[in-house]
Amino acid sequence: MELYNTLTLLLVIAAAFGYINHRFLRLPSTIGLMILALVSSLVAIALGRLGVPWLLTASELVRGINFHDVLMEVMLSFLLFAGALHVDVRTLGKERGSVAAMAVAGTLLSTLIVAGSTYYVLPLFGVETHFIYCLLFGALISPTDPIAVLGILKQAKISKNLEIKIVGESLFNDGIAVVVFASLYEIAIYGTDKASPAFIGKLFLQEALGGVVLGVVLGYAGFWALRTIDNYKVEVLITLALVMGGTALASQWHTSGPLAIVVAGLIVGDKGREKGMSDLTREYVDKFWEMLDEILNAVLFVLIGLEMLVLDINRTILMVGVISIFLTLLARLISVALPLSLLKRYSDFNAPTLRVLVWGGLRGGISVALALSLPDSMPRDLIVGATYVVVVFSIIVQGLTIGPLVKKLGLSTEAEPGMH
Repeated sequence: MELYNTLTLLLVIAAAFGYINHRFLRLPSTIGLMILALVSSLVAIALGRLGVPWLLTASELVRGINFHDVLMEVMLSFLLFAGALHVDVRTLGKERGSVAAMAVAGTLLSTLIVAGSTYYVLPLFGVETHFIYCLLFGALISPTDPIAVLGILKQAKISKNLEIKIVGESLFNDGIAVVVFASLYEIAIYGTDKASPAFIGKLFLQEALGGVVLGVVLGYAGFWALRTIDNYKVEVLITLALVMGGTALASQWHTSGPLAIVVAGLIVGDKGREKGMSDLTREYVDKFWEMLDEILNAVLFVLIGLEMLVLDINRTILMVGVISIFLTLLARLISVALPLSLLKRYSDFNAPTLRVLVWGGLRGGISVALALSLPDSMPRDLIVGATYVVVVFSIIVQGLTIGPLVKKLGLSTEAEPGMH
């Protein structure tokens, strides 16, 4: 009953905040929900210090939720599949060079830049830490969050080529970042003796390459199943089983679940929708995954806001977090500009596009989840606090201003429909 009560509380809060946002605030759904949850958490903290008993109980309930497990092992696969299902694969193929450069080279470069700059900035605040922990922070804060990006870009009328760059990168770089994070985590726990370059290389290939291969197999298996029958109820069930079964297999075989589900979603969304589904099935599959996406997004962003109830953020951590905002934006600028400038012969790379790519690289729940997975033997409070500050700034400030920025730079279009 405890799990049921927790899910009930989250859904009730999400529904209530969703109503308030739609009726009064009229902000993009994900941003509005997180702001309301964040404000509620701050009010609850203030009242909790006055000894209001039921608020102390609420804090304990939130503390009992394993954010990392809820997002990374339960919600993430559904959200990634829902996002990948509606990506225009043909447009993505045309932009594959830019997407691959930002997702792989950009993520690795950003990790190094954030880690190096953080290592030299922390002593200014009287904080000394090992470089490996700075690398862990760089790895978890570098990926743009597909959940946040997809939710925000629904509101911005942006050209399809630019949108596919941002969406495509965000769908793939979280899988890359999780693999990098896992490799660095092994080094932090076991040291460089056990976590040798050969071991890390094997882990990277097993996770990343294995995830892509598994995704291809799952995607084509799903496409075959969808093509051989015409029953929308069973076909919706097949897509659901594909996500849940694929995630379980990836975990069992120690490959990247996020990469596997993204690749499977792209194949089902392209070949499955075009050649394997009737119009009626396509309508039901789309509505099912859009509805599931909306519900899980609402719960996720409410949960991000409620995490403020249980985080220990003091003045030093807050200042480090604010500095980290600038460091991550600088790293984002360099890690996007450098790879794309090398590929400018094959990509429409220019200053306005760069600005949108940098500012539209939102951080979200994945960064928070990875930070919360760190053990207490590491500088967990510092990393979690700084991550939370960066994520809140990213979703609220960058999320609310990306639309106006697109219009100001003349990159907005009403003619081309936004992607789902």
